[in-house]
Amino acid sequence: MNHYWNLSYLATKLRQEMILVTNDDGIVAPGIKALVEVAREFGNVVVVAPDSPQSGKGHAITLSNPLKIRKVEMFDGVTAYECNGTPVDCVKIAKNVLLKDQSISLCLSGINHGSNASINIIYSGTMSAAMEASIEGIPSIGFSLCDYSFDADFSASKVYARKIIADILLSPMQDCKLLNVNIPALPTSEIKGIKVCKQGAGTWVEEFQEGLDPRGVPYYWLTGKFQSFENDEVDNDINALKNGYVSVVPSMHDLTHYGEMSKFKLLESKI
Repeated sequence: MNHYWNLSYLATKLRQEMILVTNDDGIVAPGIKALVEVAREFGNVVVVAPDSPQSGKGHAITLSNPLKIRKVEMFDGVTAYECNGTPVDCVKIAKNVLLKDQSISLCLSGINHGSNASINIIYSGTMSAAMEASIEGIPSIGFSLCDYSFDADFSASKVYARKIIADILLSPMQDCKLLNVNIPALPTSEIKGIKVCKQGAGTWVEEFQEGLDPRGVPYYWLTGKFQSFENDEVDNDINALKNGYVSVVPSMHDLTHYGEMSKFKLLESKI
């Protein structure tokens, strides 16, 4: 793409674009501020994000309590709302209430503080928000930086987010409406580039730390470490990040295991 860095060209071509920005770390997180700074270069940005951290919420939605939204002045010149719901709630209320009569060109979620590579996409509020938008037919990208610290350096993330957003807007997504983008915690000069790859196989080896609260009631706090099932030769997001690349995984909603369908056809027989 020849127009990656020609922002004046992009501003002319894309100034009518409506871009929804959300996240799961909460509207005050530095990651969403970095993403808004990039997104506003490409169109009219509206932020709808949780009013508190919602990491690990997955695709949860709020059914038992009313959702509330409040307009806030968080980003200079950008319309923004905080919501008391989950990341998916934020996307739903943006599409069906706040931007009901408008066409959303792109949904951007993040930039998450921490990796959402491999199986983490299942648990991630960041990716679930992007996935919810993609279910509605909105091209969507979830961005994550592999650094969990609140004061993480998002410089490289902004460089690669800018490049990927430009490409997607100039060459619109077709069958695939969802990208999972993870950026290694490295300076821009040390990142080798972008690797389009598959989702890596892995799991969390979980433990529960047990303790007693001040009233003597036992509690259990989930901890654990990630375990990769991949070898070093396989082209996947785990290895891409380990080798200094930004990983881009085209993702989808269909969880069908097509290879096993014929095996279970016997279940169709009558009892």
